[in-house]
Amino acid sequence: MCMKSLFITILLFATLQLNAQSLKNIFSKTIGSSTNTIMSSSSSSSALLGGDEISNALKEALQKGVERGTTKLSATDGFFKDAAIKILLPPEAQKAGEKLRALGFEKQVDDAILSMNRAAEDAAKTAAPIFVNAIKQMSITDAVGLLKGGDSAATKYLREKTTIQLSNAFKPVIEQSMAKTEATKYWNTFTTSYNKIPFVKKINTDLAAYVTEKALSGIFYQLALEEQKIRKDPVARTTDLLKKVFGN
Repeated sequence: MCMKSLFITILLFATLQLNAQSLKNIFSKTIGSSTNTIMSSSSSSSALLGGDEISNALKEALQKGVERGTTKLSATDGFFKDAAIKILLPPEAQKAGEKLRALGFEKQVDDAILSMNRAAEDAAKTAAPIFVNAIKQMSITDAVGLLKGGDSAATKYLREKTTIQLSNAFKPVIEQSMAKTEATKYWNTFTTSYNKIPFVKKINTDLAAYVTEKALSGIFYQLALEEQKIRKDPVARTTDLLKKVFGN
């Protein structure tokens, strides 16, 4: 009886071991199959977007952003009534503005500020072709990297590629516009009035350079907003290509 019991015990143990190994094999195969399916699905999803599609979509998005942004800023009050980018007096002239207002020269101060913003609005009209040229030169590698970048990655790219060219193009336009909008006249009246006050530090600002810098900052700020719309807002993706690439 003892031998028989021992034999049954060994047989049961061997059966349990066999079943455990079978379950382990089945589990491994199931998990492996699921993992392969997930990886295959992921690869298939990535393969849906080709480099050309990504490049074309990003260029299209940027061109639309440039068009909307420069149109908005070049309109009357595009700068002046936008608190985020409105051009105020240069830092070294702000205290002077306060003193002049206190002395009854509010109009001179207000005219100087308005005319600077009008010059920036005028210059914004010349920005679009420079941006479009930079967008056309963007490589597929650039586009793929920018698509995966942050919310304003493409705007930063344009800032790097176009700032010098834009600055060179803007300054003469700003100077002409300031003459047309009488910004130079108002600024000279402003500074002359202030510099006549005894014991004050004289103001001697390169106004064209200051307005050019502020105008560029305003344009890049607006472009970043337009880029974020297309990245985050499905309604802003107005073509099938934009929906496909940015939807993914």
